[in-house]
Amino acid sequence: MSGPVSVELGLRPTDDLECAPGGDRARVVQRKAVVTEPKDADKPTPDGGKAEGQPEGWEALSEEPSEGTLEPNSELEEALRAAEESLESRSEAEAAPRKSAHELTIEALSSELQALKEQHEQKLGEFEELQNRHLRLQADYENFRKRTLKERQEAHSYGHQNLVKDLLATVDNLERAIDHAHQSDGGDLQGLLQGVELVLRELLAAFGRHGVTVIEADAHPFDPTVHEAMAQAPSSEVPANTVLQVLQKGYQLRDRMLRPARVIVSKEADAAEGGVPEAGADGE
Repeated sequence: MSGPVSVELGLRPTDDLECAPGGDRARVVQRKAVVTEPKDADKPTPDGGKAEGQPEGWEALSEEPSEGTLEPNSELEEALRAAEESLESRSEAEAAPRKSAHELTIEALSSELQALKEQHEQKLGEFEELQNRHLRLQADYENFRKRTLKERQEAHSYGHQNLVKDLLATVDNLERAIDHAHQSDGGDLQGLLQGVELVLRELLAAFGRHGVTVIEADAHPFDPTVHEAMAQAPSSEVPANTVLQVLQKGYQLRDRMLRPARVIVSKEADAAEGGVPEAGADGE
């Protein structure tokens, strides 16, 4: 029985390959497999046939190792490239030093500290922006407060300026009437009366320009919101609680009362005495 026989096997991606660079073809040396010599029953017959139990393709086996060239193949190149990348990544992983648990903990804490530092800087910027806005608002409010205080003081000191200007003409006319009465030695009473009436009309006109009006009371029903009853008098000519006489005129500034009108109010002629004193009674 002869010794072992070298057999040329088919190429697979998992076989160990040795590639020779250069050229369009890749020179490949296939891994040799050692096959024991078949038994007598499996040897080929002298006439070229094969003995019983002999496997097909036995005649393709060679006793010598063979070298050859393969045609370029995309699948082969891809397999070679994948094998090289795998070897490189494995070499890098083995060459990289492994870090201890303490080093990993320090790296994690450093990353967290860096994130907290960035967050702190962001919040600090927002705080500075809000602080600047607060300072601007405070300055605006202080300016508004000072301006309002100044306007209030001016209104208190000079708010009646226009009214005084309108009354100056009335004062001038009143002075002229008095001078005319002195020059006539009291003889021209009719002229003096006309002058005083003119002054009164001008004064009421000035009041009207500033929203001051006279409260109507004569022959009007008694209204306690704008009338002040000074006395009651029996009367059969007008209904009860009607203003019979105005003792002092009242005035109001637009919808605000300045002074109520003092009046005498009527009552039933046979009404019992009491309550409000009658006109002409003591203590009026």
